[in-house]
Amino acid sequence: MSSLVQSVDWLAIAPPTLAAVVGLVVLVSDLFIGDEKKAVLGWVSVAGLAASTLLLLPLLDGDRATFCLTGDADVCSYTADRFTLVIQFLVLGGALLAALLSVTALKDANKELPEGEFWFLLLSSAAGAALLPASRDLATLIVALEVASLPAFALVGIRRGDKKSSEAALKFFLSSVTATAVSLMGVSFVYGATGTLYLTQIADKIQQVDGQFHTLAQAGVVLTLVGFAFKTAAVPFHFWVPDTYVGAPLPVAAYLSVIGKAVGFSGLILVTVVALPSYADVWGPALAALAALTMTVGNAGALRQQATRAYSAVRLLAWSSVGQAGYLLVPIAAAGYTKDAEKAIGSTVAYALMYGVVNLGAFAVAALVARRSPLNRISDYRGLYAASPLSALVLGFFLLCLAGLPPGIIGLFAKVTVFSAAVDAGLGWLAVVMAVNVVIALFYYLQWTTLLFRAPEGEPGEHRVPAPLTAAIALTAVLGIALSGAPQLVLRFSATGLF
Repeated sequence: MSSLVQSVDWLAIAPPTLAAVVGLVVLVSDLFIGDEKKAVLGWVSVAGLAASTLLLLPLLDGDRATFCLTGDADVCSYTADRFTLVIQFLVLGGALLAALLSVTALKDANKELPEGEFWFLLLSSAAGAALLPASRDLATLIVALEVASLPAFALVGIRRGDKKSSEAALKFFLSSVTATAVSLMGVSFVYGATGTLYLTQIADKIQQVDGQFHTLAQAGVVLTLVGFAFKTAAVPFHFWVPDTYVGAPLPVAAYLSVIGKAVGFSGLILVTVVALPSYADVWGPALAALAALTMTVGNAGALRQQATRAYSAVRLLAWSSVGQAGYLLVPIAAAGYTKDAEKAIGSTVAYALMYGVVNLGAFAVAALVARRSPLNRISDYRGLYAASPLSALVLGFFLLCLAGLPPGIIGLFAKVTVFSAAVDAGLGWLAVVMAVNVVIALFYYLQWTTLLFRAPEGEPGEHRVPAPLTAAIALTAVLGIALSGAPQLVLRFSATGLF
């Protein structure tokens, strides 16, 4: 039996390791710091996430791997390749922006939210999320998935005594535990059929499976897909999303909308394209159907929110995120129908980067509005331009990016790459469904955008923007504008392989 090489490439594992270490430091420090100095924990966490993100730079010079089998350097548990680094940048950068939003939120509600526990949970979840795209065996993949998910349950329900927060945490917990149980059963079936947990070995050995083991392998593939469908909020496994986003603290909802999706989709990509390419005839059609269903139900749910004038902006963003998950599924489904699977996956990565930037930006402006209007209804955004012109312009830009309209060029190009992936794979019907859903989504994105520039019903109140919130809005705005001016920075991922 092969044994693990004991030497560890510390530079390769540095980004998630540093996030985890800073989380432990914050938790221990919380025991010795008085309430009046708790704010320093937030800034230590922000600095830790920034440093973890910067540690990705030395890894750009080439692929690195560690925890490999003796005598087979190509079979490793941890690989820092191009795909890993892009997703880790999205995860750690997104966690950094969520942390900036949280600094302000905790200061405003320091009597409700325990700061030490909050920062420990956020850093722990970010460490697990950063570990997942580097995982190249099913055991590490599941462990990383749970390290990312378990702290998120507590983050959602961290407002003690709040019924909505407790209900949201319970729904999130039950759905995630179900997903994990289903995934573990699928993984055990795949292991039983192939005798290995390493993704590259599974890809080779599963092709040689026959007889009853073939049925076992097929069942394992289906169950694993169902488990990850929960994590990605694909319909019909999306029921937890709206209530969880509304019940969670707003920075946590922002975190889940981007980092939670990055975790689910990166795991789904690794399982399908890397471990199970020979079963593309099983997962390809299944993901295509899920993509069509998810984008349709998500956009229909967003439209339904407008039945009342007092509908929640966060709930609308929650349904919008379900619809966006459908678009993200399209290239993964297309990978099952084309020989150039890596190019198709590149379209998902390009779209995820665009979505992460603009969605976190939209949540940042929502956090600003929530300071004046805690209910955060869409009607509270009426006349935002009169009160805060820059914030209104930035939010309008983000919404146009999500809709795929100029001047949100990066949103338009990202949608075109996803559309092209479906057409190139011969999924014309899925491209048509996507086009129809893009048109449907235009209605609620544009309605929200136009509301920003209408005359306010009363006297426009002043918006005092704290420095951390200003930094989060400015960073996302600069990134969004830069990517719209030079979309090739992101879109090149859809033209070249990632693995």
